[in-house]
Amino acid sequence: MDLRSDTILITGGTSGIGLEMARQLLALGNTVIVTGRDNAKLEATKKELPDIHTYQSDVSDPQSIVKLQQKVTADFPQLNILINNAGIMRAIDFNDTDYDAVCSEVTVDLNGPIRMVQQFLPQLKKQPESAIVNVSSGLAFITFPKAPIYSAAKVGLHAYTKSLRLQLKPTNIKVFELAPPKTSAPMFNRKESNSEGGNNLPTMEVPQVVASMIRGIQKNKLEILPGLSKVLKLFGRFTL
Repeated sequence: MDLRSDTILITGGTSGIGLEMARQLLALGNTVIVTGRDNAKLEATKKELPDIHTYQSDVSDPQSIVKLQQKVTADFPQLNILINNAGIMRAIDFNDTDYDAVCSEVTVDLNGPIRMVQQFLPQLKKQPESAIVNVSSGLAFITFPKAPIYSAAKVGLHAYTKSLRLQLKPTNIKVFELAPPKTSAPMFNRKESNSEGGNNLPTMEVPQVVASMIRGIQKNKLEILPGLSKVLKLFGRFTL
């Protein structure tokens, strides 16, 4: 895919990898739409990137996804690329019985992309060339006990993406997976990412991760493993 003059929707596009995606994809001449839960962050993103289009939406809420699809497809009938980037990570101790929302990462990191794809699939099928990009993680390939639900959700997203790719092979939709390693994004610099050896992992700068994603998509490389993620996948074959 050329990634120029496309219309691209990015979930979780107000910070970290999502915001950098918006920045670099705008620079290539694309129409870029980002979503987020926080209106203040959406406004800040719009101020930083005036050409961006913003919509408040929550991938953990099925009705919010339905409303988003209705609004976005009405405003941008040429939408042809969906990037499922929104995600959360938490440190969880299964011995702690006080967690009220122990499955929230599954709701956001796995169920969210699945619901987004189902909602936007008819729109993507209308276009001459379309793509879905699911952002998983290098932690989809190894065990990371400090953030077990996040890891499990990303394992699920990896498997889902492979199945989705096979089912959509006869269509005009290419299905990509970006599996970032530990990065300089805020998510990977909290306590849960820097415990039990996490702080010893090399960090890849977010602009490098996004540049790798863009190069991979332009070359139609369906599984994009920047930096250490290639090693994590290989290592995971012998340890999981």
